[in-house]
Amino acid sequence: MTATAELDRLLGIMARLRDPQAGCPWDLEQDFASIAPYTIEEAYEVADAIDRGDLVDLQDELGDLLLQVVFHAQMASEQGAFGFAEVARSISDKMQRRHPHVFADVQVQGAGDVNVNWEAIKRAERAAKGHTDASALAGISSGLPEWQRAVKLQARAARVGFDWPGPAPVIDKVREELDEVAAEFAQGPVDDNHARLQEELGDLLFVCANLARHAKVDVGAALRQANHKFERRFRAMETQAAAAGQTLAALDLAAQEQLWQQAKAGEAKP
Repeated sequence: MTATAELDRLLGIMARLRDPQAGCPWDLEQDFASIAPYTIEEAYEVADAIDRGDLVDLQDELGDLLLQVVFHAQMASEQGAFGFAEVARSISDKMQRRHPHVFADVQVQGAGDVNVNWEAIKRAERAAKGHTDASALAGISSGLPEWQRAVKLQARAARVGFDWPGPAPVIDKVREELDEVAAEFAQGPVDDNHARLQEELGDLLFVCANLARHAKVDVGAALRQANHKFERRFRAMETQAAAAGQTLAALDLAAQEQLWQQAKAGEAKP
């Protein structure tokens, strides 16, 4: 079947699931707010499949993500707001509008010019909608994951020159913020100092995100890699403990640390 035919089939399935008489009770109970967490989750599962280089899984996860778009469009259609066709037309119009060097006669010298034009077009779009915020930080969604929003805020500030000249002073700032976190811990019990610790830890995480930006490392990808590494090593610890007829919970921290080091060493072997 063609892509158009398969998309029509998917749209028909979603409409049937939401049919008030013959639909699925679970699907009928959903609204934009209840589906939004699934939309975010599916986007992360797409990223995970990409990280793993699993193209078979990527195909499946992209389908799950597409279903989220179809689901939202169906609910909007039921309210008379818009449908899938309007969603597709909106993004098609936007892509053509934001790529005048491809679809019009604008000349660019490279990706840098494309980025400059892209931001200028976005500003014009916001102005056309009546948005009057002229800040360099305007238009950064508050619905982004906080680490991603931190990087975007820093990148926008950097465009007007408010940025460290390189990673070295950012590393110094990380040390400074870490010292401030340690000082807050030294003040007493965590429960008595929660607000200050939250603030100082937030500052530390913000600067770490900035360091990743200077390193041209995607914070989300770096954290996913760290999560995978921790999970892999922890599971190896559980396997080692089980092979000795033990459980991790039955071991003290020193014994657990020994298993952790063994797991690390096992990964290092060719």
